[in-house]
Amino acid sequence: MAADPARKLRRYQEMRDFDRTAEPAGGAAAGPDGHRFVVQRHRARRLHYDFRLELGGVLVSWAVPKGPTLDPKARRLAVHVEDHPIEYAGFEGVIPHGEYGGGDVIVWDRGVWRPVEADPARAIEAGTLHFDLDGEKLAGRFVLVRTRRDGGDKEQWFLLHKQDEHAQAGWDAEDHPRSVKSGRTNDEVAAHPDALWHGDRPAAQAEEAVGGWQAPTEDELAALDALGAKGRWSVAGRELALTNLDKVLFPAAGGGEPVTKRDLIRYYVTVGPVMLPYLAGRPLNTHRFPQGVTEPGFWQKEVPQHAPGWLTTWRNERAEPGESQRYAVADSVATLAWLANYGALELHAWTSRAADVDHPTWVLFDIDPGPETTFEEVLELARLHRTALEHFGLTGRPKVTGQRGIQVWVPIAPHCTFEQTRAWAETVSRTIGRVLPDLVSWAWTKDKRRGRARLDYTQNVLNKTLVAPYSVRPRPGAPVSVPLEWDELDDPGLAPDRWTIRDVPDRLAAHGDPFSALLGLEQKLPGL
Repeated sequence: MAADPARKLRRYQEMRDFDRTAEPAGGAAAGPDGHRFVVQRHRARRLHYDFRLELGGVLVSWAVPKGPTLDPKARRLAVHVEDHPIEYAGFEGVIPHGEYGGGDVIVWDRGVWRPVEADPARAIEAGTLHFDLDGEKLAGRFVLVRTRRDGGDKEQWFLLHKQDEHAQAGWDAEDHPRSVKSGRTNDEVAAHPDALWHGDRPAAQAEEAVGGWQAPTEDELAALDALGAKGRWSVAGRELALTNLDKVLFPAAGGGEPVTKRDLIRYYVTVGPVMLPYLAGRPLNTHRFPQGVTEPGFWQKEVPQHAPGWLTTWRNERAEPGESQRYAVADSVATLAWLANYGALELHAWTSRAADVDHPTWVLFDIDPGPETTFEEVLELARLHRTALEHFGLTGRPKVTGQRGIQVWVPIAPHCTFEQTRAWAETVSRTIGRVLPDLVSWAWTKDKRRGRARLDYTQNVLNKTLVAPYSVRPRPGAPVSVPLEWDELDDPGLAPDRWTIRDVPDRLAAHGDPFSALLGLEQKLPGL
C-alpha cells in the first residue's frame, strides 16, 4: 500500500487496451489525498458492484457480487481487485465486449468515507478496515474483513454494515438500480455508450453533459410534417400514435402564427437533446392543456394506464392513498414527443433525483413580480442574486420564466436535505430583500403584497417544482422559459417572454445552452 500511484496502477493498465476501452488510463498526476468513495454497478460477464475507496492516490477496489447493503445481518462477499485510477470515480459508460470487464457501468453511489483506524493502508494490510460512509445511498459504519488470502489481488473479504442508526433490515442494492450521476439505469447507459465519457478527448473535456441524446433526423421531421391529423410516427427508435396534430394549442401573439400540437411536438423533440439533462432521472410533474391554453389546464403527476410500456416511470413508495404513485421520467426524445401529444405543455422536474428523492441537486430562487413590479425592478433583484452568489463563491445562472419573472438556479451536491436548502435559500433571499425593501414583500398571498415582488424560497421543498429549462409556458404564442448568461440581464431587448418555440432552436444553435456550465457541478452550500 505504500507504493506510489504509478506502480499501484501498473496491473490495471496491463489488463486493458486503452485504444479500445473508454476507461481512463490513469495518467493524471495524483492530487492530495482525498476521501472519496464510489460504487459502480457493473454488468460484465456477471453483475457485480465495484466498491472503491480513495487512498494513497488510487481507488482501492473490491468486487461485491450482491452489492453493498445496509442490513447489519448480511455479509457480502467482496473480492479484492486491482487498484483503479482516481479518474475512474466518475466513469459511467460501456467497456467493449472482448475487453477486460466488458459491459456497462453506472455510478451507483458516491460520497465521502472516513476511516476509523489512524492508518487505513496498514489496516487493509492487516485484514480489517472500519470506516464510515456518507453517500447518496450508503451511510453509516462499515467494516471490510479479509477471510482468505491467496496472494495477488484476488483476496476474499466480507463487507458488513454495523448496527447503527443507518442500518436497515432487508436493504437490497438491487432495489435502487439508478445512477446517482445521471439518474439512468444500466440499460439506459448501454443504449447511449458515449453519453458521459469520451476517451479520445483531453481529460478536462472527457465528460459531457448527461444524456448524449440525438436530435431527430431530417427524415423523421419530414415524416412528422407529412402526417395527416393523426397517424403513427417513429422517432428515436420508438413508434408513437399521434392525434389531433392540427389542433391549435396556442393562439397567435404579436402578429405571429397560432401554434398547433404538431408544432409543439416538433419543438420538444428538436430541443430534446439540450433539455433532457434537466429532466432525466427525475420524477416529472406536468401541466396539461389538452384543449389548448384558452381552456383551463390542470396538473397531472400520475402516469395514465394507457402510457406506452417503454415509458420510464418511478414509483413513489411513500405515497398515501389518493396521492400520485407512479411518475413519468423524461429520459428520451420519444418521451418528450409522447408528453406533447398527451397535452403536457408545461414540464416541471423534481429538484431531486428519483434515486435519492430526499436530497436536492438544485437550490432555486424565484423572483415573482407583483402587479406593480416593473421588469427593470425584476432585473435589479436578479443582479443582487448574482452578487450574493459571487460573494459565496457559488456558480448559478438566471433564466427568464416565459411569463413575467426570473429564476436563479444553483447546482449543489446532493447531501443537504430540503429543510436545509430551504433555510439557506430563505436567509439569502431575506438578505437580498433588505437591500431593496421597497420592492419586496414577504406576504404569502398576492393580495397582501401591495403590488410588490416576492422572493420565493419556498419552492425548495420535496415535490414542489419550478418550470424546467426550455419548457413551453401556457400563453399565446407559446413562450419558453429560457436560460441566460448573467450579462444578458443587461440586454435592453430582454423580456421574460422574449423567446417562443419558433426561435429557441435558432438561439441554441447560435449561442448554446447557458445552463450547460451547471451540469455535473456539485457545490457545497457555505454556512451563513
